[in-house]
Amino acid sequence: MSSLAVRKTAPAAGTRPGTAQGPPLRRRIALVPTLTLLLGALYCLLPVAWVAIAATKSGSELFSTFTFLPGSGFTDNLSDLNAYREGIYWQWMGNSALYAGLGALLSTAVSAISGYALAIYRFKGREAVFSVLMAGVLMPPVILAIPQYLLLAKADLADTYGAVLLPLVLSPYGVYLSRIYAAAAVPADVVEAGRMDGASEWRIFTRIALPMMVPGLVTVFLFQFVAVWNNFLLPFIMLSDDEKFPITLGLYTLLEQGSNTPALYTLVITGAMLAVLPLIALFLVIQRFWSLDLLSGAVKS
Repeated sequence: MSSLAVRKTAPAAGTRPGTAQGPPLRRRIALVPTLTLLLGALYCLLPVAWVAIAATKSGSELFSTFTFLPGSGFTDNLSDLNAYREGIYWQWMGNSALYAGLGALLSTAVSAISGYALAIYRFKGREAVFSVLMAGVLMPPVILAIPQYLLLAKADLADTYGAVLLPLVLSPYGVYLSRIYAAAAVPADVVEAGRMDGASEWRIFTRIALPMMVPGLVTVFLFQFVAVWNNFLLPFIMLSDDEKFPITLGLYTLLEQGSNTPALYTLVITGAMLAVLPLIALFLVIQRFWSLDLLSGAVKS
């Protein structure tokens, strides 16, 4: 009578029989990045949640109820904010849209041309120019604010829209990103093929290179828009007329007045909550360009 021999594998060294090996340990290790990202998301979203909830509270509820308990004064806060100084809050929002939209658009255009030139062309002093731009990335904005004000004051541009827009046109970090992306996305042989076909350098840039750089330029635009929208120091130094204030400086003036008039605190919080919404909407609209770029890369490969 024959019998079937059952082969048993010995447990791995350093483990006891019956214990799980391999995959469970890897799963536990894989949870670490996920938990880290969740903690980071919680750290970033908790202040936003506080602002959104605090905006629903009336002045009496703001300091007397539980922090994350919604209130009943959101519509009154919106009405008071809309009526404050004949709706100057919305003028501040419009100013921020002008500064951030036009400033980011001009900065992206300059970054695209500069980054493409630094990535494609070989000329004497190219690395020196790039090193100067990198030094600009490392330079704190507070150091440049006073010299910029003195220069613009000499040109009679202080306390004008141009005083805020002009310093934003050149973004060293935007030029850096554009150069890196142009070097990776625009093949040199494609540029050479355009030259052999008789296309001008400007036509090669606008018709061939620029469409390839669009996803990177969208990133530059988003970074610049958010940076300008949240900018406080430059408008604080350049502007004195509160009708030209962006939303950050306008809310700051409201907050200062709130020390004497506590009722304004609800307006500041409600205004801060509304000021976040355009950034969220912009990100949701722009992220489709990143998705399209990933899909097009998958199709090409």
